Amino acid sequence: MPARPSDRRARGEESYDSERSFELSNERQFSTHSAALRRLADRALEVPDLDALGRLLTRDVPQALDVEDATLLLWDRKLDSFEVVSAGGKKDAPKAGEVVEAPEARYLLAEGVLIETPSRRGEGVLVPLLARSGLVGMLVLGARRGRRRRPLRTVESRELSSLAARAALALENHLYQREVIASERMAALGTMAGMLAHDFRGPMTVIRGYAESMADDPAATPDVRERARLITRMVDRLERMTTETLDFARGGRRLARRSLAVPALLEELAAGVQAELPTLEVIRDFRVPADAVAALDVDKLRRVLGNIAANARDAMGGKGRLHLAAELAAPDGDEGAPRLVLTVADDGPGVPPEIRDRLFEPFVTRGKKSGTGLGLAVARRFVEDHGGTLELLPEGPGARFRIAMPLGA
Repeated sequence: MPARPSDRRARGEESYDSERSFELSNERQFSTHSAALRRLADRALEVPDLDALGRLLTRDVPQALDVEDATLLLWDRKLDSFEVVSAGGKKDAPKAGEVVEAPEARYLLAEGVLIETPSRRGEGVLVPLLARSGLVGMLVLGARRGRRRRPLRTVESRELSSLAARAALALENHLYQREVIASERMAALGTMAGMLAHDFRGPMTVIRGYAESMADDPAATPDVRERARLITRMVDRLERMTTETLDFARGGRRLARRSLAVPALLEELAAGVQAELPTLEVIRDFRVPADAVAALDVDKLRRVLGNIAANARDAMGGKGRLHLAAELAAPDGDEGAPRLVLTVADDGPGVPPEIRDRLFEPFVTRGKKSGTGLGLAVARRFVEDHGGTLELLPEGPGARFRIAMPLGA
């Protein structure tokens, strides 16, 4: 029996009411999202530290927008790379301090306008954090829950841009404060280390001289000669510790580059490690062209490998094998010189998980009876002075380090 006109009108009105109710619900929802973003924007300039800013952007913003996950990245101008500040929402999210590649997403938020990018990787949104000094970071938002044609409405894009601008200023201020504090600490450390080095040099020279005389005295008993040699080694250790502290505190020193054939340079470095640490067996794997030439500060590079090798020796209980591999890699971009890539690995137990994220920070050490915890911090600084990078690789079984430096000046 055909439906009567009144029945059709009734069903039509019900459908219209349902659609209108859905639209009103969405409008209220998006209005709530926008209000939440405005409140977060007011809080962005009041966060006390970088950790709090990271929580606001990677926990509160996703909740306000009903987004699956978010990651806050810090832009390192010196290394041209992104470093993870905070990440949330994913089980396999990158850890804080981890260096990552430039992020990709389908959308980019630029001055309140959502732009579709050529990338088709997911439905996320890149939110650049631009401050007075330029790009300071990037907020990477994941996909929104539910099916939506675009991840952000116009009003939400504007509110999120306003929040990003304030977050960028807060991030820049925190970075500036951190740099000022680090600079003041390094200045104080440099002054203290300089005074100690100056005051220690005279007494240590006297102690070492008398200890050497006792060690070489044929009339002394074997026990006395062994103790004298121990005193000499301890004096040498104090001298190395003082030198490391001075090297790290001074920072920014100019390089004394020398042009050398890369194969000869590598053999010189390997021989230096073998001579300095005779209990290590250096396994060479050099795959570089015979005509390759590099302009590097050999003394600083020798210190870099020496510091890593000394840590490897200690981790392996005083002796073991050190694997030193080398190859040439293409430049990072269209321009620039090829890079010399060195991989240094040992057969030890590896780096403890609790210090992996802070391994290159000054004074971080674990399980060593001596040392300042500055060896790897100094090594990274020397590599960065060359425009290169020093990183700890995740693969095992022992500790594996990767050094990459451009060949030319």
